[in-house]
Amino acid sequence: MEQEPAQDAEAEPSGAEAKLDKQDNTQISSKPEKSPAEVKKKINENFFYTYEDVYSGPYVTNDTEISTDLLVFKHSFGYDCTRPVNLMVMDRDTVGYVAGNQVILQNLSTKHQKHVRSSCGGGIGFITAHPSKEYFAVGEKGKKPNIVIYTYPLVRPYRILKGGTEVAYVFGDFNRTGSLLASVGSSPDYMLTIWDWTQEETLLRSKAFAQDVYKVMFSAENEEHLTTGGLGHIKFWKMALTLTGLKLQGALGRFGKTAVSDIIGFVELPDGKVVSGTEWGNLLLWEGGLIKVELCQVGRKPCHEGPISQLIFDEGDLYSVGKDGVIRMWNFEIVDTADPVDDTGLVEMEPMNELWLGKNVSLNFITKIHDQGQSFWLAQDTSGSIWKLDLTFSNMSHDPERVCTFHSGGIEAIGVSPFTCLMATTALDRTVRIYDFSSNSQLSLIKFKQGGTALAWAPAIVSPEGGLIAVGFEDGVVRMIEVYDPTLLPGHEGQANEIAEINLKQVFKPHAAAVTALAYEPKGYVFATGSKDKTVFFFAVKNEYRPIGFICVPGPVQALQWSPPSHDKSTLLILCENGFAVQVPAPHHGKLYTATTYHIVDLPTQYFHFYSVKSQIKLKDEIARREKEKEEKEKARLEWIKQQKELGIEVEETKEEEAEEEPLPPVYIPEEPSPILCGFYSAPGKFWLSLGGYDSGFLYHCEFSHGGEEDPEKRKDEPFEVIPMKNTENNPIHRISFCTQPPLMFCGMQDGSLRAYPLKEEGISEGALKDYWYLNVHDNDNGQIRGICCSHDDGCLITCGGDGNIFTFDLLSEEEVPKELKVMIPPPRRGLEKEKATEDIKDPDAYNIEEYKQKEEHERKMKEAEEKKNKKREELSALRQDFVLLLQKNQELPKHMQLHREEFEMDRRIFEELDRQTLQRIQLVQKQLAWEHEKQFIGLQKLQKQFQDSLEFTLTVHAIQSNHQISTYSLLTVSEKYAQDKKQEDSKGAVHKEKWTGLKEAEQAEEISRETSPVHRGSVAFENEAESLKTPDVQKPTTRYIESRRQKIRRLIEKYDALKAKIMKRRAEWHELYKSKPRRSHENSKDAEDIKEARETIGCYRLKSATNYTLTEDERINTEKKMMQLAILEDLIHKTKVNMNKEIVSLRDLKVSTIDEIKSLVKEVKSIQANLDVSEHLPIPPIPQLHPDEVPEKIVECSSDVLLKFREEQEAKAELEEPLEGCASFRAFRHVFLKTPPVEEGDAMVQTGDASAVVTGKQEAYEMEKVEPTEMELEILMREKIKNLYLQETLIKKINTLVINFDAELRLLRHKKLKMDVQMKSADLRCITCCEELLILKKLEIHEDLLEEQICAIINKQEDIHSKLKSCLAQMEDRKSEIVMLEEREKALYASFEASLGENNEFADVLTDILKKEVVYVEKEEVRRKAGEQNENEEEDDEKPDLKTDEENGGSECIVFDDSVCPEGCSEDLFLNTIQLRQQRIGIEKALQEEKKAAADLKKEYNALAIKAKEIETSLDIKNRELEAFQWEKLHKLNELDVVVPLRLHQVQCLDDGEMPRDFSQTLVFTNQSLQYLKKRIVDLRNEKLMQREIHKKAKEQHKQLIQDKKEMEMEIQGLEERCNNLMMEKFGRLVDFEEVQVHSVNIPREQMKVRIMEKEYEHFVELKEWEEKIVVLQHQLAKLTRENTSKLHQLNRFCHEKHQLETELESLTTGQGGEFEGTRSADIKETARLESRLMHMTCEVALLREEVSQGRVDEM
Repeated sequence: MEQEPAQDAEAEPSGAEAKLDKQDNTQISSKPEKSPAEVKKKINENFFYTYEDVYSGPYVTNDTEISTDLLVFKHSFGYDCTRPVNLMVMDRDTVGYVAGNQVILQNLSTKHQKHVRSSCGGGIGFITAHPSKEYFAVGEKGKKPNIVIYTYPLVRPYRILKGGTEVAYVFGDFNRTGSLLASVGSSPDYMLTIWDWTQEETLLRSKAFAQDVYKVMFSAENEEHLTTGGLGHIKFWKMALTLTGLKLQGALGRFGKTAVSDIIGFVELPDGKVVSGTEWGNLLLWEGGLIKVELCQVGRKPCHEGPISQLIFDEGDLYSVGKDGVIRMWNFEIVDTADPVDDTGLVEMEPMNELWLGKNVSLNFITKIHDQGQSFWLAQDTSGSIWKLDLTFSNMSHDPERVCTFHSGGIEAIGVSPFTCLMATTALDRTVRIYDFSSNSQLSLIKFKQGGTALAWAPAIVSPEGGLIAVGFEDGVVRMIEVYDPTLLPGHEGQANEIAEINLKQVFKPHAAAVTALAYEPKGYVFATGSKDKTVFFFAVKNEYRPIGFICVPGPVQALQWSPPSHDKSTLLILCENGFAVQVPAPHHGKLYTATTYHIVDLPTQYFHFYSVKSQIKLKDEIARREKEKEEKEKARLEWIKQQKELGIEVEETKEEEAEEEPLPPVYIPEEPSPILCGFYSAPGKFWLSLGGYDSGFLYHCEFSHGGEEDPEKRKDEPFEVIPMKNTENNPIHRISFCTQPPLMFCGMQDGSLRAYPLKEEGISEGALKDYWYLNVHDNDNGQIRGICCSHDDGCLITCGGDGNIFTFDLLSEEEVPKELKVMIPPPRRGLEKEKATEDIKDPDAYNIEEYKQKEEHERKMKEAEEKKNKKREELSALRQDFVLLLQKNQELPKHMQLHREEFEMDRRIFEELDRQTLQRIQLVQKQLAWEHEKQFIGLQKLQKQFQDSLEFTLTVHAIQSNHQISTYSLLTVSEKYAQDKKQEDSKGAVHKEKWTGLKEAEQAEEISRETSPVHRGSVAFENEAESLKTPDVQKPTTRYIESRRQKIRRLIEKYDALKAKIMKRRAEWHELYKSKPRRSHENSKDAEDIKEARETIGCYRLKSATNYTLTEDERINTEKKMMQLAILEDLIHKTKVNMNKEIVSLRDLKVSTIDEIKSLVKEVKSIQANLDVSEHLPIPPIPQLHPDEVPEKIVECSSDVLLKFREEQEAKAELEEPLEGCASFRAFRHVFLKTPPVEEGDAMVQTGDASAVVTGKQEAYEMEKVEPTEMELEILMREKIKNLYLQETLIKKINTLVINFDAELRLLRHKKLKMDVQMKSADLRCITCCEELLILKKLEIHEDLLEEQICAIINKQEDIHSKLKSCLAQMEDRKSEIVMLEEREKALYASFEASLGENNEFADVLTDILKKEVVYVEKEEVRRKAGEQNENEEEDDEKPDLKTDEENGGSECIVFDDSVCPEGCSEDLFLNTIQLRQQRIGIEKALQEEKKAAADLKKEYNALAIKAKEIETSLDIKNRELEAFQWEKLHKLNELDVVVPLRLHQVQCLDDGEMPRDFSQTLVFTNQSLQYLKKRIVDLRNEKLMQREIHKKAKEQHKQLIQDKKEMEMEIQGLEERCNNLMMEKFGRLVDFEEVQVHSVNIPREQMKVRIMEKEYEHFVELKEWEEKIVVLQHQLAKLTRENTSKLHQLNRFCHEKHQLETELESLTTGQGGEFEGTRSADIKETARLESRLMHMTCEVALLREEVSQGRVDEM
């Protein structure tokens, strides 16, 4: 950002402000001590600033021709809705919001705007209105920003507050009365300031927090309280009056178990509690700096789906505003009195009312207005709207209303109509909007599925009507939309609702990523689109855009620009983000590249890969600056010499020795190429570029070259002209636009500012761009300008930015006068009303044009491939047939001529088989040697572990030039066993402490079970009763009436269940209420923890030798703890020594590398000296050597070569038996193991070679001497000699430097080791002390273990007793419950007896006496056991009870009557029922006596166990006291040991008259940290005491109020009980139990019996109907049988008649033939008899059927 405007607008700080700047993170008293001369005068109430002196206007460089009034602000169309709070209500029609560097005051009804610019030009941080709406405050951004207070409605600057923060204000808030203003700043100071704004004075200030603070708010009830919230914190502030004045004290909120959340919305309640929101949507109730409860909805649902942006307490109601678009109203009393019910801290509640605005609504802030006596709320929606809401939540409430709509987020692109005052914009909020900037209104908008990223308004040559717009979207789709006047459509005159409408004309998807640039060719034939997918697509511009093809470019496309019409050829300039510029000619619009792909390959392409030259420019400037300084110095020297000569002083004119110059900075080329931001053509093939990143700050003039590398990535193209742009190094140019009248170049900057450069006839040059006009327009942080456009007549300038704002300016010359412009809406296309709606592309993953083409091409190729496969299959089939024929012919040949089957196989895979066999053999050998290999390997590991791994080598590093040396510590490696023992010791715990903890937990669990068991039994009983009342589901067909009755029964049962549940819930609530009532001896756990913490941190230090010193459980020392301390100390010593050894080893490695480097340098020096004369040789420093003790680890190192040599030596020794000293292999072995450096041989070789080289050099020099050299050769020799001498000296210096540096490193490390030696000695002394303590502890360990075992045994006994007590108590509770159940059964028995008697029964007294008559059952079980030999009949008699009345046993005087005989006149059933009930009563009473007896026995047993438990507890206390006494004795013996504490003289403060005391027995060794803590603790305790007094005072007042409330409630309860009793007496005549009335109000069994009766009736009806159907069937069968019998009778009659005739004939015949037919006649007689008997039988059956039919008819009647 440029500083010129800010410096002009910023006033000098006063003295008080300078003091404020010095006091970082301090607090300022409200009553500072001032002398009378320093008292500041009060500001008059009528004092005002002048607006022209306050606001930040345009800045113009010197000697420029541009007027400061170049642009006149006209209107703002945007709204920065993503700001946290950007809505301010001044009255019912006017709202204010921040728009870039302006505050816009807009009338919602008339849309008229009034703007107020910032005072410093750095932007605006917040706005807030005064409670009276007569003022509003504007907090700004920039260096040392101001807060300006304006009046309203005159908008005059009233007060200016300075010095509140360093960079920017974030939020501000007036208190309820409006007398104070609180503001909070941003990074880096996060300063919270309280202002007396009327006097422009700072009352208090403090650093709010170390991270971002979002909001600050005054308390509505207590103006001395404030709250701030922000990133992961909330802080509660209080203005407290202290001894030094008024202070601002802050308490940070502790989240505790709750996850840390960013706090955006919060509000303080009237009682001082604070409610805040969270990121996950729940509410937090804060009290005393801690979270009291976390509030959520029922079912653990969050209060909002997302962060809560605001909380409001208004007129006794609590409102929460969420990012999910919901406003909920909560019951304040429930929220204020909420208490946690479990460990989670969550409390569930339901909102009283809620208002949901919509799916895509996200609310940031709401504020209240009053309109015509009714309250409304205006809401800021981050999706780009301002809502008017009615939160009365009544039947008369108004629906939510959108007052204004805007773009949400930054504006991505803008376009202007070529004919009229229309502009179009798009953004990522998925809308395209059309504005009329002549009347300052929005005409229309259209919404799509994806966000817009690019926009271009079609030129006049493409769209003569001027209504066609091309829009690119983030999913790669390009949509062509057209704007038209709907009133001009045929048949739609006067029917349109809007002035302008938008129609979707065409949709196509050329890209797979976001569209970033759109451009029309000047002639209008070609339309180009660029995208982030590194492609540029060309379309032929016709009625419907047809794709031509696409080209690939080296990077994501940033911008597209066609060459102007003045150029000969039409070319397209493509600017890529990664530093590439590409130029291509316009493809022929008639030629389509669509054979197989749209990719255009043969299109001529020129590349320009920008190569950074900024570093070279800076280097040239630095060289020029140094040359200029040299010239000035030389000029000054010559001038001085001239003056000296004039004075007659002789001065030698010798040049001064030039001081060593600093090396020039190296040329820097950024690794990542700087992004290209914008560019434009200057001439054919030439263009200007503006870059960001490292290369910002210049305009680069570039040109495409015709040659060069084919690969664009390998190109390094530099611009041929560079123009520096002032103050753009960190503020690059993002957009450039030109204006013709007047000729200007407008530049949009990254910080949202606007620049205007006057252009001359020669065009763009360094001189032309020296002067400029500058104005901060958009937001300085996120308002990067993304679009600059001039209107069609160059009379208006439009800018849009990343802050969502769109500004219009009047661009007026001195002669022009603004005139009223009227927009002309383009007419619709002919036939538009008849066209069908264009189908849109809604799927973001849809194929683009090329993908669809490739898909078609792929399908075509697959089809062709399938056809080829089919052909090949046919060919293979033919070949198979030929092969089969060949085989047949081979079989037909003679055997000696036939080919074998293997000869037909061309590949036998012989080599593969051989390889396989070889591999198998290798694997076999490996398997055979595996055991031996593993054996040798394990043996080697054992040897290394035994002799090498247990040692750490000690090495000594020697200095090179001195006798200094440093050695490592001698250490042993830590064994694994030691590490395991240490882990085991860490995992052990204190058994005694665990036992006590277990006992306490058991007692608490027992108490909880006692309290919860009655409720559990009651609930179980209720569940059983409810189950018994439920009627089983009858799966039978029923009529509608029966089903309705059944539903009625179900409803009754449900009502009964609801009543029972309500009663049980009420009982449970009362039980929980009484359960939560604390006992008188109850102690709050939090208070106990606070007391414990206070005792631990009070700072009371007692000596261990003091009599009142007490040992805590953790401070007790035993053998295990002391061994653990000793182990930890030794481990720490070991680690420290190991770290030092590592440093020494690294120093040794440095020496090795230094020696290697010195060797190479010596070699170079020798090679250089070979070319010099011996007299010119400098002495070569000696090469340092490693001492044997510097590499001790190489003693045990060996290699395979050494082992093989050793093996050869051993074999030679065995064969030759020669002495080892004469053996060559021994020398080789000794050479390796004794580490005679093998480098020496190499050195000898090198020296020999060097010597030979020297001799050869001498010979050559001798031969050269024979020939006289020429002058040129002499010059060359001289140059080489000088070079060699310089190199010789430099290398020798480098060798000496290496040696000196190494020795310095060794001395530093040696000094460090000496200090560590002192520490190690102290640690060793501490180890000795620990060992002495360990010896004493081991001596006392036996007695201590004995005491602990006794205590553990007693604790075990105590646990057993407690478990028995617990089980006994549980049995007693069970007995009590059984007794209660028996008593209830007895009551139920008497109740059933009374019910059976009925009312006014004359035998009631007699039957009652019979029921209550005592009959004793005498069991004969004992007699049966003694008389076991009696028969079975006697045993059966013994088993019967012997009944004896009380009159017989006890001699009762009651009237004797016979209870075996029913009284005369009494019902026999009633008498038997009474006898049965008496038997039940006697059984119940007997069981009751047994239960009471068992309960008494359990009570005795429980008392005995309790006495025993008390005795055990007493013995445990005695043993614990013995253990404590023993611990004290042990501590006393440990205190007798002497401990060495090394001190320095300055640490001794107990001096006697400045001398050291002789006796130190009464002194104390104390740490400085503890002493400072004690001093600090004194002040803290004093403050805590004052705070606790205040808390106690408030608690007493609260206690009094609670007592008074309790008395009033008791009186109210008593009055209500009396009233309730009176009403019951009036209604029922007695006091009744309403729960019993409710339970027995429904007679469910009677209703169930009615339903069963109806079901039975229905069943009988169905059965009767079935029988009737059966009767009808049988009647049909009877009729059928009757007809059959009738026919048979007729047949029988006929047979009889025939028989008679035949008999007559026979009789006539028998007279002549008697004896011949005698047998045949007898057979006929028998058949006739049989038929007659059958006929009689059938006659009987017919009679029976007739009787049944007649009987059925009678039943029907």
